[in-house]
Amino acid sequence: MAPDAQSRAPKRLVLGSGSPRRRELLLQLGLVPDDIRAPDIDETPLRGELPRDYCRRIARGKAEALMPAPGEVILCADTTVALGRRIMGKPADKTEAAAFLRLLSGRRHRVVTAVAVRDTGGLRERDVVTAVRMKVLSEDEIAAYIATGDWKGKAGAYAIQGPAGAFIPWIQGSHTGVVGLPVHETAQLLRAAGITIPGEHL
Repeated sequence: MAPDAQSRAPKRLVLGSGSPRRRELLLQLGLVPDDIRAPDIDETPLRGELPRDYCRRIARGKAEALMPAPGEVILCADTTVALGRRIMGKPADKTEAAAFLRLLSGRRHRVVTAVAVRDTGGLRERDVVTAVRMKVLSEDEIAAYIATGDWKGKAGAYAIQGPAGAFIPWIQGSHTGVVGLPVHETAQLLRAAGITIPGEHL
């Protein structure tokens, strides 16, 4: 394909995540990934690393682990729950999940989602921080939620779009960012990389 024809060809969107939630959020933009490639990187926090810096680094690392072909745009993201300076990642088991929920019970915390978009021209990044308050949880409520298994693979041991949504009376910021992909900011990054948003409705 000639260079000018290649530049006019529609860009291919590659989602660098196996998360079904992120695929669902892309559908809100009318976008279906042309390919899905989940990168495998070490997500261990660095010593003394702050939650926002950690989240940005992991999103960037995911994007840098995937090499875009000409005409491809790679979208990666990372979501982190932060209680003060503490990074609350994905719990290893039921015991840790319950411990996370006890720490979050009755308190405000932050959910950080960083987005990285990469093509052959470079890397574009944004991050969104949302304040979230969780109601005071009883031990029965924690046990019932743990029994659902919904905590598995979720930063902070909960998902706002699942049963734990009943625990969240207040947020300030991006609801879709808490779910795992801030739709407005993601659309801006994808447009800048040459992805057409159907209807351009945002």
